[in-house]
Amino acid sequence: MILVTGATGFIGSEILRRASKRGWRVRGLARRPDRAEELGRLPHVELFRGDITEPDDLDEAMEGVTAVIHLVGIVAATREQDFDAVHVRGTKAVLEAAARAGVPRHVHMSALGAPEARDATDYFRTKWEAEEAVRGSGLSATIFRPSIVFGRDSDLFRPLARAVRLSPAIPLPGGGRQQLQPVWVGDVVNAFERSLVRPETAGQRYDLCGPKVYTLRELVELTGEVSGNRRPIIALGPRLSYLQALLMELSPWRVITRDNVRSMQVDNVCACGWPEAFGFSPTALEAVLPNYLEGPRSHYDLYRARASR
Repeated sequence: MILVTGATGFIGSEILRRASKRGWRVRGLARRPDRAEELGRLPHVELFRGDITEPDDLDEAMEGVTAVIHLVGIVAATREQDFDAVHVRGTKAVLEAAARAGVPRHVHMSALGAPEARDATDYFRTKWEAEEAVRGSGLSATIFRPSIVFGRDSDLFRPLARAVRLSPAIPLPGGGRQQLQPVWVGDVVNAFERSLVRPETAGQRYDLCGPKVYTLRELVELTGEVSGNRRPIIALGPRLSYLQALLMELSPWRVITRDNVRSMQVDNVCACGWPEAFGFSPTALEAVLPNYLEGPRSHYDLYRARASR
């Protein structure tokens, strides 16, 4: 039995679907499993209501488990959840519960850039502190540091697609010069699952990136091209960037925060290639992005034709 925390999130949902197809028994831990009832109907999958901050919930969820995939994380702090509570104390609670239950295997999702940018933002600082907790736990653990993960419900292209559809222009901090190396959710999940059956990956840390580097500006332009909603881009200086983020933090949408703006000053790319330990190569963004963006069929066909050249 594999326990997946954050099971109803973007990556967790994909893990449950793929594990079900493999015939693996999976228990998905989530605070609101009722929001993803279709996952609970998958073969070999059970959804468990629980909170990683509650020891009793974790102890019950760990019963009969042989491995944990810990995914719970946030990209923006809220009044109800801050980075320290979720990334640091939450991770330590999961590790302690696993130790009490005698669960030997742990797979942990961190973030690309956590070591290098830990002094720049609270997001990266707490991701790094969570990694340190995993390394000091004594468990047989594998740590993954993905770049921006993309897919149908990702935190990258879903808001970008909405923005280019509804906004007459797209304001970007620094004009979108940050470099990113997006990685497909299917490749991330594949690496996670393979790590569970490859003992040599225990005790290792892996950066996960796609095959190509883009600037944020290029990703916005690509989203507009594929969806048929091209928009001009407005470069924001530091003061306007922080003002925009502050206003967003005070709004119900919170598309971007000041911590996000600080994160955008750090490039998010891999120093080396895709890990050979997993036996496959990462998928190109252009090969799958059109499947996730809605747009006029003519734009879709034109883009696919260009991408296939």
